[in-house]
Amino acid sequence: MSQEQGHENPQLISYNLLRQLIGLLGIILPVLLIVGAFYYGNCEIVQSSISDYYHTKMRNILVGVLCAVAFFMFTYKGYDIRDSIAGNLACVFSLGVAFFPTGVDTLSECAEQCIVYEPWIKAVHFTFAGLFFGVLIYFSLFLFTESKTPKAELEPHKRKRNIIFKTCGYVMIACVAFIALYFFYLQEKFPELQYLNPVFWLESIALWAFGISWITKGELIFSDKHKKEEQQ
Repeated sequence: MSQEQGHENPQLISYNLLRQLIGLLGIILPVLLIVGAFYYGNCEIVQSSISDYYHTKMRNILVGVLCAVAFFMFTYKGYDIRDSIAGNLACVFSLGVAFFPTGVDTLSECAEQCIVYEPWIKAVHFTFAGLFFGVLIYFSLFLFTESKTPKAELEPHKRKRNIIFKTCGYVMIACVAFIALYFFYLQEKFPELQYLNPVFWLESIALWAFGISWITKGELIFSDKHKKEEQQ
């Protein structure tokens, strides 16, 4: 191994670990909120959305994970300026979701207090959430799938990773679209749907897709053979 290769490997490993951490945070967040609220908040019901856990005893966990994601995104530079810009935007949008919370209209058995915010705060929250997922979709569909290697010469594992990236990107698009459809049409047309917590589960699926995309980019799965050999 040359001196130049030895110098490059630690950076590659560091970036892969960073990607894996970002992905794992997205995957565990919905589960952490449900389980934590059940054991520490005596909350036996799933909240209407991920954001509604802000009003439960899991508030600090929700804000903490969002801030951690924001920090990791800020430190993420990727391979060119587009990765850095997208990471910085994701950082800002994640902080916006954390610090412009959605309000609750009634005091539920899980909410510690009834907080009704000004309508513009709720609008800002949803705007940041939409923009955050928009950047994550951009990462999966356009940044993660790129390679300096010609398409015909891509390694089999890179081809498999690209399939995962695209699938995760399209799943996130579908989830965001269904959430919008629910708020603008289905919520009023079929009020009984609220008991199924569609927004929470769609947000969770989108977060899981985001997480899978990032741990795949971090090569936790389908790692290139030559990189494995270099790391041994």
